[in-house]
Amino acid sequence: MGRGMPSITLSDDSRKRAIASIQRYFADHLDQDIGELKATLALDYFLAEHGPSIYNAAIADAKTFFDERAADLGAICYHAEFPYWEARKRST
Repeated sequence: MGRGMPSITLSDDSRKRAIASIQRYFADHLDQDIGELKATLALDYFLAEHGPSIYNAAIADAKTFFDERAADLGAICYHAEFPYWEARKRST
């Protein structure tokens, strides 16, 4: 990844679960039993090759979300300035 960022990594628990999931996928959908080493190599490949695309899409989605919220800030957080005299005009 760019700007000195480390490659995509998973926690130990997530990594173990992902490897088990890959093994199960191969067994269920491809009728192939693969060992932990092959599943690990597949996971490492997908993280290195496809992980950045998924990461970039997630960042773009997050940016869109925050841009939309930031666009609303003007309306949501706006307070009329010097409201005292306007409020007095309305009450008299």
